[in-house]
Amino acid sequence: MTLPPYADLLGLTVAGTEDGAPVLAMPWSTGVMGRPGFLHGGAIGGLLEMAAFSALHARFADADRPRIKPITVTVDYMRGGRQVETFAVGRVTRLGKRVANLEAIAWQDDRTKPIAVARMNVLLAR
Repeated sequence: MTLPPYADLLGLTVAGTEDGAPVLAMPWSTGVMGRPGFLHGGAIGGLLEMAAFSALHARFADADRPRIKPITVTVDYMRGGRQVETFAVGRVTRLGKRVANLEAIAWQDDRTKPIAVARMNVLLAR
């Protein structure tokens, strides 16, 4: 799977798959640091967005992949991201002809203790 240029800026890599969706990994670096010792909320939001979009793209062949236009994005920040590798995976909760509903979850050491969760509605242009 090829990730977009913004994913390169965050240092994202594909660390595996979960239910057909790529699990993305973001290494700690000063480029994603917010307040000293913690991840920037924008970096966490970007990771969640890339995970959600990657889960959606995994549902389509390259030739059939629709253009995506975000309608709404909601991010719930649950705890501060520390100076360790962060993971995220997306899930398609509904896939219609024109709209898709997506979710993504980000965690660090323990998958059962997420640091943030996102919900997105996107317009599909085919």
